[in-house]
Amino acid sequence: MTSTEATTESEDSEPSGYAAARLRLLQGKARSGPPRRAALASLTDDWLTALFTTAAEQTGVRGAALVAVGGYGRGELSPRSDLDLLLLYDGHADAAAVAALADRVWYPVWDLGLSLDHSVRTPAEARRTAGEDLKVQLGLLDARPVAGDLGLVATLRTAILADWRNQAAKRLPALDELCRERAERQGELQFLLEPDLKEARGGLRDLTALRAVAASWVADAPREGLAEARRVLLDARDALHLTTGRATDRLGLQDQDQAAAELGLLDADALLRQVYEAARTVSYATDVTWREVTRVLRARSARPRLRAILGGGRTTAAERTPLADGVVEADGEVVLARTARPERDPVLVLRAAAAAAQSELPLSRHLVRHLATTARPLPVPWPAEAREELVTLLGAGEATVPVWEALEAEGLITRLLPDWERVHCRPQRNPVHTWTVDRHLVEAAVRASSLTRRVGRPDLLLVAALLHDIGKGWPGDHSAAGEVIARDMAARIGFDQHDVGVIATLVRHHLLLVETATRRDLDDPATVRSVANAVSTASTLELLHALTEADALATGPAAWSSWRAALVADLVERVAAVLAGQAPEEPAPAAPSAEQERLAVEALRTGEPVLALHTQAAGTPDEDGEPEPVGVELLIALPDRPGVLPTTAGVLALHRLTVRAADLRAVELPTELGADESADLLLLSWRVAAEYGTLPQAGRLRADLVRALDGSLDIRARLAEREAACPRRRGVKAPPPRVTVAAAGSRLATVIEVRAQDAPGLLHRIGRALEGSGVRVRSAHVSTLGANAVDAFYVTDTDGEPLPEARAAEVAREVEKALG
Repeated sequence: MTSTEATTESEDSEPSGYAAARLRLLQGKARSGPPRRAALASLTDDWLTALFTTAAEQTGVRGAALVAVGGYGRGELSPRSDLDLLLLYDGHADAAAVAALADRVWYPVWDLGLSLDHSVRTPAEARRTAGEDLKVQLGLLDARPVAGDLGLVATLRTAILADWRNQAAKRLPALDELCRERAERQGELQFLLEPDLKEARGGLRDLTALRAVAASWVADAPREGLAEARRVLLDARDALHLTTGRATDRLGLQDQDQAAAELGLLDADALLRQVYEAARTVSYATDVTWREVTRVLRARSARPRLRAILGGGRTTAAERTPLADGVVEADGEVVLARTARPERDPVLVLRAAAAAAQSELPLSRHLVRHLATTARPLPVPWPAEAREELVTLLGAGEATVPVWEALEAEGLITRLLPDWERVHCRPQRNPVHTWTVDRHLVEAAVRASSLTRRVGRPDLLLVAALLHDIGKGWPGDHSAAGEVIARDMAARIGFDQHDVGVIATLVRHHLLLVETATRRDLDDPATVRSVANAVSTASTLELLHALTEADALATGPAAWSSWRAALVADLVERVAAVLAGQAPEEPAPAAPSAEQERLAVEALRTGEPVLALHTQAAGTPDEDGEPEPVGVELLIALPDRPGVLPTTAGVLALHRLTVRAADLRAVELPTELGADESADLLLLSWRVAAEYGTLPQAGRLRADLVRALDGSLDIRARLAEREAACPRRRGVKAPPPRVTVAAAGSRLATVIEVRAQDAPGLLHRIGRALEGSGVRVRSAHVSTLGANAVDAFYVTDTDGEPLPEARAAEVAREVEKALG
């Protein structure tokens, strides 16, 4: 049958009526969520029933049925969902007639532009295919009759369920492996900035897997919260389909505000927080369920051998190993001892959690639920034992995470630490961050646990790591807000006044070391003194150094490197000297290294730029024991002249080199090397990386730099041409650049700080703006973190003096205007 004939046939069943009714349903605001999905499934059922009934009469096929499977079988039709259909027939009808029947059903669906996943099988074929293909079997577990022979469908369902239960010992481990592989590919929904609502771990696929496990009768998922989690994820997908007009499950950044508005939520963050909460519920239920499946299947496989050994039906009780007061291990989980009395023991929650983490065992779901309903609240301030158990839990390393998540799943964390609610499932918009705020805090404590041997007070380090971003749930500077909250929380936990002050200081200044080390001139005494004044004591500096590393490592791979670690360590060493009573030395003229001296002499002799380009690989060893590369160093020596900084930055951008760090300094050469008092030389030290491909040859870089400096190469025009040729990517609009004057940044120069979206040629544009403002750049400190650039420029007037306050503010405004 041709497509035209199929369209004619479909007109008898009024497809236009279905299409119009479907459109009214999707555009109507009166119904949304589960009622709309149910109505859409019912409307589709009625239409397909009419199609099937008419087609069966016309083709003379008897003993057939139309079956909804998968999401359609569950009645979970989103606006752009596929229709998963099985045409089931008893095998007696003529093959040509069955094919004609199928065409008369499938073509009207296609003609309306609906996606269709279809198959035609006998019960025996369906059963055999399910036995060979796990995904087919999962779809058939949700089979639902739409039209035709209901008895045929009921028989198939009974057979499929019986096969599933009989093959559970083989099928469930395969399903578990399938889920793990998918999670490895797609990531965890509860932490992703652009999550796949279906495929990511904690999404709709995992909910389907939990239904399949329940159907096996081997184990059942914890039901609490799952229905609501399913509703939230499906509602989010509905909103995504309606706002994009596409059959997509990925909640892209550019779609989140519209989807949130469709759901009546305040903004994209409110939407993500709901989605993350739902995903966390699903992930926790998934962990608990698969653990139970493993336990049951292991017990089943061991039972025949046990009976043979015992010579009868006798069984033995599970061995119970004491772990702590009131806590034992049984069957691979942490459970309460028979003598435990949660209603009389307020520390039991933390004691059980600490014991589980130290033993690297999961907390029994029943234990956590029982504690949530019966445990007494801790007195405020906490007793010493409770504080010690919290520190033990935080110091357990990676094993802390699943234990903490189990406590969070039953609301025990917010009961212990009420301010935790503000950061619970809170998204972080900076793509450098791997985790939500709450999970980042736990990860920071995990990282800090490996650094406790470096500090005199590991308990303060661990608690400060847990609280360092606690202010992100409040408006304003999260470090300032966090200081106030951390002070209250530390007092609640039971620390004395001195320790509370140390924790508050660590939270207030947790970004101080890395920001100062990467954005300020460490040779400037004012830089070192400002840090020393903030930390006050050597012990606090020691803790802050470890916290800085733990925070960066818990943020993501872009936040820490050998380069940043070396800069922070250098700063810490200088500050420690000041705190020990040594005054920071006034910066002497930078003594060039042997290589720098060689380049400078050559630049002095030729009057042109001289450069060297080589890879640095002297970092800390990576997981394979190899030195971590810290980038490619580019050294340039050239006679001082206007426009050096923007010109050099422009040439690097033209060669697709990303600047990770930059330093620009005037150097003095001894007179015996041929220098005279009037010789002004600049030494530029850059750390760069190729955007893609290989590094350019040093000779090509030098040739273009010479041409750019003499004006024969128009860098600005070339960069503009390249930018115009690049297709613009969709995504969230970046916030506007912000240029400020750092207060008390330096006694020798004025510090202009630029925060902007990183982009090719950014440093070139900043340099041009500074040159245009009539200031001299004494040094530049470039820091790129993910998509954000935070660059600090030490500038002076033409006489080498810091700028007056009003003039500095004017320069900042001019640069900001040029970048905007």
